Amino acid sequence: MPAPSEFSRYQEPGWFTTHVFNGLVSGLTKLGISVLGSRTLSVRGRTSGEWRSTPVNLLTLESRHYLVAARGQTQWVRNLRAAGSGELRVGRRVQPFTAVELDDAAKVPVLRAYLTRWKWEVGVFFHGVSPSSSDEEFVSAGPNHPVFEVTFSEGG
Repeated sequence: MPAPSEFSRYQEPGWFTTHVFNGLVSGLTKLGISVLGSRTLSVRGRTSGEWRSTPVNLLTLESRHYLVAARGQTQWVRNLRAAGSGELRVGRRVQPFTAVELDDAAKVPVLRAYLTRWKWEVGVFFHGVSPSSSDEEFVSAGPNHPVFEVTFSEGG
C-alpha cells in the first residue's frame, strides 16, 4: 500500500453534492438502478468498526474492477486501507470484495479510463489533468487520487 504523500489532499464535497447529488445517486442505486456504474460502497470504520456507506463509481477495465477516490484521501479510502475489504451494492445485490491499493505508476491507465468515463462529474478534482494528459501528468496526480483494485468474493 502506498503511503499518502505529503501533498495528498481531500476535496470536501459542496452543499449540492452532499444534499442533492449523492442522495439522488444513492437512492437510485438502492432501488437497483446503477447510474453509469454507481454502487453503494460499504466498509467498516477503522475506529468504530461500524459499517459506513457512500456512493462510488465502479470502473471495469480489461476485466478488472477499480475504485478511484477522485476527491483524494476520503474517509472511505482510510477505512478501506484499514479494512482491506468491503461490499458494493446495487439494489439487493451485494458483492463482497477485497481491495489492493495501486502504486502511482500502476494508476495511469485506470485514472485515464476513469476520467474518460466520468470527466463531466469528477474532472474538476483532477486540476487540469484530462484523458489526453501525458503519463507523467497522471503519475504526478496519482498521490492525490487513491485507486484500489477490487476482487469480488465467490458468489459476489
